[in-house]
Amino acid sequence: MGCAVSGPGLASKSSEDPNEEEASAATLTDHQIELIKESWKLIQEDIAKVGIIMFVRLFETHPECKDVFFLFRDVDDLQRLRTSKELRAHGLRVMSFIEKSVARIDQTERLVQLAMELGKSHYRYNAPPKYYGALFTYVTRIMKQGYQEEERNKQTNTVASSKERLEKRPNAL
Repeated sequence: MGCAVSGPGLASKSSEDPNEEEASAATLTDHQIELIKESWKLIQEDIAKVGIIMFVRLFETHPECKDVFFLFRDVDDLQRLRTSKELRAHGLRVMSFIEKSVARIDQTERLVQLAMELGKSHYRYNAPPKYYGALFTYVTRIMKQGYQEEERNKQTNTVASSKERLEKRPNAL
C-alpha cells in the first residue's frame, strides 16, 4: 500500500510478542458483521475523499508519520496535502484494501492472508506498525459517523412518514 509514496522512515522497534496480538483478535458476531457492511456502504459513496480525510487527520495528529511518506515528508501545508494527487491515490489504495477486507469479513482465513500480505509490503516500505492503530481509529470513527447519520435519517424518515399517515387519516369530527 505504499510503493510510490512510502520510503525509508521510522525504524520499527517492536519488542512485542506477535502471538500476543493474534490471540487478542476479536471474533465478530453476525450482527456486527452486518453493521460493518452497512456502514461501509456509506463510505463507498465517496471513498477517495474519505481516504484523503483519513490521512490528513493522521498527519495532523501524528505529523511525524509523514516521514514514512517521502512525497509528503516536507509538506507542512495540509491544504496542499488535501489536493495532492499522490495522497488521493494512496488513500484510494488503502480504502480499496479496506473494501476488500469488509467484503471478506466473514472469511477469516482470507482476511488474515490479506492482512499478512499488507504487513509484508509495509515492512518493505519501512512503514512501521505503530501508526496502524491511529489509522484504524480514523476509519472506524468515520464508519461510526456514517452509521449514526444513516440511523438519524432513518428515524427522521420514520417520524415523517408516521406524521404523514396521521395527517391523511379522515377526521371523525
